[in-house]
Amino acid sequence: MTNSPWGRRQLLKSAALLGGAGALLTGRPAAAQDHAHHTTPAPTPAATPRKLPAAKKVVAGGVTPPRPPRLVPGTDRPATITLHGDALHGGSLPFVLKDGVKEFHLTAHEFEQEFAPGFKVKVWGYNGSSPGPTIEAVEGDRVRILVTNKLPEATSIHWHGVLLPSGMDGVSGLSAPPIPPGETWAYEFTLRQHGTQMYHPHFDEMVQMAVGMMGMFVIHPKDADMGRVDRDYTMMLHAWAIHPGTSRPDPAVMLEHDTWTINGRVFPAVEHMVVKTGQRVRLRIGNVSMHEHPMHIHGHHMWVTGTDGGMLPESARWPETTIQVPVGTTRTVEFVADNPGDWAFHCHKSHHAMNTMGHDIPNFLGVDQKGVAQRLAEQLPGYMPMGSTGMGDMGGMAGMMPGPRNTPPMMSGTGPYGALDMGGMVTVIKVRDTLADDYRDPGWYQAPKGTLAWRVS
Repeated sequence: MTNSPWGRRQLLKSAALLGGAGALLTGRPAAAQDHAHHTTPAPTPAATPRKLPAAKKVVAGGVTPPRPPRLVPGTDRPATITLHGDALHGGSLPFVLKDGVKEFHLTAHEFEQEFAPGFKVKVWGYNGSSPGPTIEAVEGDRVRILVTNKLPEATSIHWHGVLLPSGMDGVSGLSAPPIPPGETWAYEFTLRQHGTQMYHPHFDEMVQMAVGMMGMFVIHPKDADMGRVDRDYTMMLHAWAIHPGTSRPDPAVMLEHDTWTINGRVFPAVEHMVVKTGQRVRLRIGNVSMHEHPMHIHGHHMWVTGTDGGMLPESARWPETTIQVPVGTTRTVEFVADNPGDWAFHCHKSHHAMNTMGHDIPNFLGVDQKGVAQRLAEQLPGYMPMGSTGMGDMGGMAGMMPGPRNTPPMMSGTGPYGALDMGGMVTVIKVRDTLADDYRDPGWYQAPKGTLAWRVS
């Protein structure tokens, strides 16, 4: 028997999951048949990346590194910036050009990732990051992606929304055999489209996606003048079940998730987007989680310009302040940053804009508890009812409601006017009239005189 709030039912679910995973693995090596039927030969050992990439850490003292303008290699087109990606490549996966083919390397493995300072989660991902690095290329490119499997079970990669030969589609058992542990396989195809796509496994996908295996695939138009913007950002939304006090996501949870991330981070540790006043900004948003996410922008209107099916013609675009990003899709939006300030960009499901939200909290809203909750907590470790007057002071912002170890407060961080009453799937768009050339974080916005709300006596 367990003292956890999930009890026996959760233990039975976990046991069933482990049994299912074992059944999936049984006999899998036999499925790794000779893949000589692929048009691309297997890579030589010299081309196989063997060293596991180091996991990325939250930047000490801040989460928004300088992001100077960067061009897509071989073009004069602004490249995309993947939130929390490396500063040198903007979060896009480097490649080498071999006989006209752009060759990328992905390594699937387990590692520890900080979702926020002190909140560390054991995830599966690619090249030390969940989501993995963005694959960025140009329409018409031929790409070869070498995938090394360092996981304890087989895997594959499906190139979500990419038009390619059936044998490169990455659906285990249908398109090709899965990649056994310790092996490197090659996927090669010519990019016949442009748009915002994704990649994720199609082997044991319930487990592998739930624990972090996914990434973005950005394909720029061959026409360098098509859809040009000044700043281009890419992000992946995800829902996790990380029970308070634990460090591994629970893949058996189907809908009752409690942690919400933008590119593998929870607010206030999510990187801010820094832009100049008047710039046209593109946001590419991907979602392969179990929830749809209505993403809302403050201070601006945005135009929906694309889906994972491609760019929308101008006559079909429409304005929004909240764009629904359904499960298994991407949405691309653009806006003109014509309103200086610090503006929230967040999921408008209120539970998704806070961290580690429990779903079994007794509702004492409006009830005078007079110390009853404290006495109950002494007998039932981890007991936490809703506050009598709401939950605004329960998020742990000032240490009022500490949670179990390795569990972030529900709402956290400090802004220019006090505690930030948000968490989870939230970031900030910082619009400024003047910025440094490298787009370093300008700090908090100072409202001009006469533009700040005031208290009425």
